[in-house]
Amino acid sequence: MQTTLRARIRDGDSEAFGHLFDAYARSVYNHAFRLVGDWSAAEDIVSLTFLEAWRLRGRVDPEGGSLRPWLLGIATNTARNTRRAARRHAAALARLPRDEDVRDIADEVAGRLDDTELLAAVRLALDTLRRGEREVLALCVWSDLDYATAAETLGIPVGTVKSRLSRARKKLAAAARDREPRRRPGQVKGGRTPAAWPAQEESR
Repeated sequence: MQTTLRARIRDGDSEAFGHLFDAYARSVYNHAFRLVGDWSAAEDIVSLTFLEAWRLRGRVDPEGGSLRPWLLGIATNTARNTRRAARRHAAALARLPRDEDVRDIADEVAGRLDDTELLAAVRLALDTLRRGEREVLALCVWSDLDYATAAETLGIPVGTVKSRLSRARKKLAAAARDREPRRRPGQVKGGRTPAAWPAQEESR
């Protein structure tokens, strides 16, 4: 029974917390990836999310339904903190003197990791969104939370959730139109395109 699980987690029952992890780790992982666009970073966010959930277990209301929205809210905050830390780290590295004799292969490595054209296109589209728009999209569309639950998870009004989601959808639609292949000179309408997009997106 869900209420019993909540009460056990609140009381620090490690076995109940293990059940919570087994039930929602994949959901948290998928949500984290949609926010940061990186598999390795998403794994770190999952670990940090459940560590933080354990720390905050005393705040869990013994009565209520699924704890999934609570975990997704923690994951959202963790992703924000992770991005801020990454920006600070990058800024610190940029201030360091560079050895001109050492070839910088970071871009080359990143290019190999992100060489799946479809995944790259999705990331480019998501980059057009503000942080709040991406968070609402991830919760309402990909994680299937209703407006009220998403609003409670993010600590914002329901109207803000709706407006951010509307803006996100419009931006993604515009980005998709911009990515549509253009016909080459002389190519007839309805003719065969020179190459097909990859059929599969990387999955884990």
